[in-house]
Amino acid sequence: MKDYIEERAVGIASYIIENNATVRQTAKQFGISKSTVHKDVTERLLQINPALAAEARKILDINKSERHIRGGMATKEKYAHQHV
Repeated sequence: MKDYIEERAVGIASYIIENNATVRQTAKQFGISKSTVHKDVTERLLQINPALAAEARKILDINKSERHIRGGMATKEKYAHQHV
């Protein structure tokens, strides 16, 4: 694996852990796709630093379990600000 990919994977995991960030927020921050974020954390990082991968994965799993709630809140907020 190329060095810059390893560095990016570690950087992504650190960002997710420090900021409790979602895949979407992380992808935007690093200027890469959500697929790349997911692949870096779930596959590439496991080979580089399994402990860091597990910690980042915990946060991503929590975010995934809460996403339906966030979506509902975003929709509620959207319609609360519309004037009929």
